[in-house]
Amino acid sequence: MIKAVVTDIEGTTSSISFVKEVLFPYAARQFPAFLETNWDQPEIQAQVQAAEQESGQRLDSPASANALFQQWITDDRKATPLKALQGMIWKTGYQNGDYTAHLYPDTAPALQAWKEKGLDLYVYSSGSIAAQKLFFSYSDAGDLTGLFSGYFDTTSGHKQETDSYRTIQQSIGLPAEQLLFLSDIEAELDAAAEAGFQTIRLDREGNQGESRHKVVTSFKEIAL
Repeated sequence: MIKAVVTDIEGTTSSISFVKEVLFPYAARQFPAFLETNWDQPEIQAQVQAAEQESGQRLDSPASANALFQQWITDDRKATPLKALQGMIWKTGYQNGDYTAHLYPDTAPALQAWKEKGLDLYVYSSGSIAAQKLFFSYSDAGDLTGLFSGYFDTTSGHKQETDSYRTIQQSIGLPAEQLLFLSDIEAELDAAAEAGFQTIRLDREGNQGESRHKVVTSFKEIAL
């Protein structure tokens, strides 16, 4: 029996296009001024130093750091320092009302129904935990953060690695077979299944082809 649901965001609860066409460009535009203004702040320097270690490059100015982060954005690199800084920038955009986070219409009703049935809900996304909380705080359906029991990002491991899901399972404290992972990415689902999770693939457009996992096109099709 399923006792907890762990859900991806992009392509699962929300459209990939929102992140690609709204959030990423917004952060890219804001990065130069953000780094220039906040360069000496300890939380910024911590992420810059982490980016130095990951890239092997010396980042000794806002301009050099911006060049690296812009390249990582272009490459769609799932780098934790980038995600952390993007989350800080996106916070301002949400708070200013520049956008709200897209949700598929079936997402919020399903999450609310599962919560009412006593299921614990978690998020696992490559975006930072701070960014995830912002996303669900400022969603099209309003503030949904009260529905979630916890959040996981790449600090738990990368999403296509089996050990990441073992780490998440240990954190949640339930047997893996009682956990359901929802994603649109086959390799992520493969890793979760290898760790013992139950899995469902979201194929929102109905064009992703064959899968070794159960496939649905909407949260409405998921019966728990």
